[in-house]
Amino acid sequence: MAITDFLERNAKLYPDEVSLVEINPANQPDHAMTWREYNLIESASAEKYRREMTWKAFDTKANRFANLLLTRGVRRGDKVALLLMNGLEWLPIYFGILKTGALAVPLNYRYTAEEIQYCLELAEANTLVFGPEFTGRVEQIAGRLRGVRTFFYVGRDLPSFADSYDTLAGYCSSTAPAVELADADPAAIYFSSGTTGFPKAILHTHAALVSACLTEQKHHGQTHQDVFLCIPPLYHTGAKMHWFGSLLVGGKAVILRGVKPAWILQAVSEEKATIVWLLVPWAQDILDAVERGEICLRNYRLDQWRLMHIGAQPVPPSLVRRWRTVFPGHQYDTNYGLSESLGPGCVHLGVENIAKVGAIGKAGHLWRTAIVGEDGRPVAPGEVGELIVSGPGVMRCYYNNPRATAEILKDGWLYTGDMAREDEDGFIWLVDRKKDIIITGGENVFPVEVEDFLYTNTKIKDAAAIGIPDDRLGEIVTVVVELKPGETMTEEEVIKFCEPLPRYKRPRKVFFGDVPRNPTGKIEKPKLRKQYSGMEEAFKIK
Repeated sequence: MAITDFLERNAKLYPDEVSLVEINPANQPDHAMTWREYNLIESASAEKYRREMTWKAFDTKANRFANLLLTRGVRRGDKVALLLMNGLEWLPIYFGILKTGALAVPLNYRYTAEEIQYCLELAEANTLVFGPEFTGRVEQIAGRLRGVRTFFYVGRDLPSFADSYDTLAGYCSSTAPAVELADADPAAIYFSSGTTGFPKAILHTHAALVSACLTEQKHHGQTHQDVFLCIPPLYHTGAKMHWFGSLLVGGKAVILRGVKPAWILQAVSEEKATIVWLLVPWAQDILDAVERGEICLRNYRLDQWRLMHIGAQPVPPSLVRRWRTVFPGHQYDTNYGLSESLGPGCVHLGVENIAKVGAIGKAGHLWRTAIVGEDGRPVAPGEVGELIVSGPGVMRCYYNNPRATAEILKDGWLYTGDMAREDEDGFIWLVDRKKDIIITGGENVFPVEVEDFLYTNTKIKDAAAIGIPDDRLGEIVTVVVELKPGETMTEEEVIKFCEPLPRYKRPRKVFFGDVPRNPTGKIEKPKLRKQYSGMEEAFKIK
């Protein structure tokens, strides 16, 4: 069964039920409006603030775009790139591509014009679908793109070099194209986050997409009645693959275009969301806003919210403890995954294992895990080694990069590059990225340990630990601290606070400033190393 079959099944079973909702709080007349007030008022700008789509319309739009692509010569194995902000059109376009037998190639909306060109050429894309936010960037490179012969534009103010998706798709048949899809067929190319280097093109099959549906639904028990609030960018495997659990059961999903705490809570309230996937910074922002009195939870309808799901990066235990104090009725869960393992759940904590908060969990549904040393053999329980995973969501390869593929895929196992340990109960604890380990005076320091400790300081909003070159020690532990609004600290105070840490783990330098994170919440360590030392790479890792 192909993942497009789930969409077609939902269109038959639930044709008139809402599949997707898009909310754009920036277009809301009164951002401070509570659900009680909202329900008493008919907003004049409702179409701009909130749009929705039924399952039948979802499938129809996917079919129309698939047929449009076929009329333009797109065939099985071709690559069609998407460069769109989150919105109601994103998923129907994605599924339309899949229905042709072509590969969907989602692009990071933060890419520069040069990065867009690099990724399009690496993936060998011949078609690009883009939105108005990217017109300037695409226009810069349109004339020199090798291979891209068709540009489809989604939105108003059509640029001269592109064709209108909205107009042309409307003329096409709503019947699904007669294209057979096999499990082993290539389905999509995703790009690595680039936190440890320039993005690589990751090739996944249709079987991998289906397995993500099964894994996600098994872990979180989505039912047809659940409502999933999706905030992270859809181009990333994490957001979309977690939505796949809703696709499998025909549940409604809400796409929120904004991350302000009040916007998130308002969306949960208005749409009766039951599952919300948050990144660490957003969860922290919600808690901070509540604690400062900027948000009154009584103004929102939140009783139906059953699961706070958080991931994409190590989760500080202190954050979860704070969350459960404010939201004691919530189930909590975290998944671990990579774009190379198609997002969610190759390691999974489980809502029943709250006592193990801080761990990433055990092997997820349909997955196997191991922790190995430099020789590739399993290390003893409690020892730190590299986490490797095996399962149906493992990528087929890095596209057009056999050398990099051979480095990370060995005998069916994906070498994650993440250092981890397994406790006496079999739970896996993520220690840090292999390339981010700080080696100071011959001792290994895992930045996550230092960062988690700093998070326990109530003045600190965010923190990152990096290594900076040192003539004597090789590297010294350095932290970048982002304070909460209105708070002050000195370098001496931060160093004093860290005295309970072992001496070699204590920071020797402290900088105050923003902690840069990519759209999925991961700290951009190369950017910090370059900013504070002039070097992007990790220094002493061989």
